[in-house]
Amino acid sequence: MKHNLTPNNLFLCLDEILAQQSINPLTLNPQKSLITSFAELENLITATTTDIQFLMALQETLELILRAQLQNFPENIFWDFDFMVSSILRQALVADEGAVAFLETFSHKMVLLIELFGIRKEIRFRYVHDFMYGFDWARWVQKDPETRAHSEPFSLVFLDYLLVKGEQILQRISHGQMTSYKLCSTGFRNPFDFSREPEDERRLLIYLASEQLIPVATWNWNARPVWNKPFQEMRQQIALKLNIQPQRH
Repeated sequence: MKHNLTPNNLFLCLDEILAQQSINPLTLNPQKSLITSFAELENLITATTTDIQFLMALQETLELILRAQLQNFPENIFWDFDFMVSSILRQALVADEGAVAFLETFSHKMVLLIELFGIRKEIRFRYVHDFMYGFDWARWVQKDPETRAHSEPFSLVFLDYLLVKGEQILQRISHGQMTSYKLCSTGFRNPFDFSREPEDERRLLIYLASEQLIPVATWNWNARPVWNKPFQEMRQQIALKLNIQPQRH
C-alpha cells in the first residue's frame, strides 16, 4: 500500500446522505443512542492506511451500499456500520486480486443482495437487521460449523450463499411455495411468528443487545462474532417475555 496525504472528511458525505434522508441513525450499542459517524470511522480507517486511491474506492463502496440500503430498506431502524467497515478493510488489504478490485467485487455483491431482499423485489423484507447484526450468518454457520466457522459475517463466500438463497426464495414465491414467508398486513414479509412492527422490532433488538444476544456487535470496530448460541430460539423466547404480539397476516 502506498502512503499518501489524504483529504480531510472524505467520508463526511456519507453522514450527510443519512441526514438528507431524515434518518435517525440509531445504534444497538447499549452505551450510546446514535451510531458512530462515518467521519469518526474515517479516523479508524486512516490509522490503518492512507492510500488515497484505496480510500476513495472504499468511500465509493460504502456510498453504494448505504444508498442501496436507503432505497430498498427505507424503514430500517438501526444503522451501525463499524464492524462491517473494519471487516471490508481487513479483507481488502489482504485480497489476492488487490484491495481496490476486492472493493469493486464486494460492493457489487452487496448491492445485488440488498436489492434482492428489499422492498423493490418480491421478498420485501422490512429491515436489514438480520444481515447486518449476524443472525443470518450465525444460522448459516450452525448448519456446517467445521466448514463455515472461519468465514466472516461479511465474507464474499457468505454473500454468495445469500445471493443463491435469495434467488431460491424468489423462485418459491413465484410458484406459491413460500408458506414461511407470507406477506403481512403491512405488505412486508416476516419469517417469524411475532410482530416486527417498528416499535416491537426496536424493543426486541435493544433488549437482545443489552443481554449480549446479538451474533455480531456491528457497532464495535473490534467485534468478535459469535455463532454458537441458539439465537433464533432465544429471540422467540424474548419476544414472548416482552409480550410482543403475533404477526398479523
